[in-house]
Amino acid sequence: MGHTIAEKILGNHAGGQPARAGEIVIADVDFAMIHDARAGNALKMIEKLGAKSLPHVKRTALVLDHYSPPPNMEAANTHVEMRAFAEKHGSPIYDVGDGICHQVLPEGGHLTCGDLVVGTDTHSTTYGAFNAFGTGVEGTDVSAVMMTGKLWFRVPETIHVDLRGALQPGVWAKDVTLAMLGKLGAEGANYQALEYAGSGVAAMGIDDRMTLSNHAAELGAKAAILEADEKTLAWLKAHGAAAPKPVKADADAVYAQRIVIDTAALAPQVARQHHIDDIAAVPEVAGQKIQVALIGTCTNGRLDDIRQAAAILKGRKLAKGVRMIVTPASRAIWLAAMREGLFEILTAAGASVEAAGCGTCVNITGHYIAGDDQVVISSANRNFKGRLGNPKSEIWIGSAATVAASALTGVITDARTVAGGDWRAAA
Repeated sequence: MGHTIAEKILGNHAGGQPARAGEIVIADVDFAMIHDARAGNALKMIEKLGAKSLPHVKRTALVLDHYSPPPNMEAANTHVEMRAFAEKHGSPIYDVGDGICHQVLPEGGHLTCGDLVVGTDTHSTTYGAFNAFGTGVEGTDVSAVMMTGKLWFRVPETIHVDLRGALQPGVWAKDVTLAMLGKLGAEGANYQALEYAGSGVAAMGIDDRMTLSNHAAELGAKAAILEADEKTLAWLKAHGAAAPKPVKADADAVYAQRIVIDTAALAPQVARQHHIDDIAAVPEVAGQKIQVALIGTCTNGRLDDIRQAAAILKGRKLAKGVRMIVTPASRAIWLAAMREGLFEILTAAGASVEAAGCGTCVNITGHYIAGDDQVVISSANRNFKGRLGNPKSEIWIGSAATVAASALTGVITDARTVAGGDWRAAA
């Protein structure tokens, strides 16, 4: 019997031989990340344990992205502690406005194909877009990684997902993940690895692949891994990553489940209010009135997402009574979007652009709180009741293209029906 990508990567880091699903392994971690919402306990644990050395500390990035900017004194003081720790120990640090952890780690060249990467956020599955095993852990786990360079894992079973056919213009990886949620349900892949493959993956750009791996967290996935191809290797090289060690599944690998999705026939999807797995095709719910549109977060705040919005809104205005907020995933994306003139287009249309960070997504910073009975259409990753600070508001989830088209019309709208709905054709 052959092995999956997850089994191979974990096995390679735990003695060199492929592991089997269900086994417990102690594995060497290539890189770790801790963000400000989890850093306090992690740094206290290191002090409590009296660690005499931190051999892995220079391979652990500190990211100030959730409390960005800090909304209170406690958060501000956590930032002070993180900066002091990084200065003392030489850890890479990404400060307020640099961006969201899952974007800045790949951009910073901190990971490559075949790596094992952990971070204090469930969306650390994002790193699987680069043929790495990325997964979320607790802050105290990262303390252990900084002290030992190791962490234990139960090797997950793997679900193989075959995406067949290039997505239609106006349909994106976001729609694939929402379709997966409709099929499996939230937590439907709990502690399993997703292994995405097929012509649908090959046709995607890196931004879409990152969305595909990132959004697997809502399925409960332990990891979401893609094979490496020329696009992967070129992107990693351009960002200064170490020499890649691509990992492929064996032809006779054993999977817990196999799923086939006809991506060429897929329509835009949305998750309805309060439930990330209550999925409908956009044409089924078109006409639902909205008051707020949000584009951004670690899931869909990349350059392609901002391009989608700008292509739809160029030369137009938001619908009367609609507000729109755009939050890029990193400073590098912010600057690229500015250079391309995308922010001028969006601002002229009536949108507001924020600095890169997580604050709006989880309402930590209080930059936006939805009003009673307001309906938000968002490209974020979660829509549970009260996510934006008010349990009396509704949040619907869709792609950046769906969000922009809906902001233009004032009702949930299929981007394929709006001129400019394919930014690639509009460019």
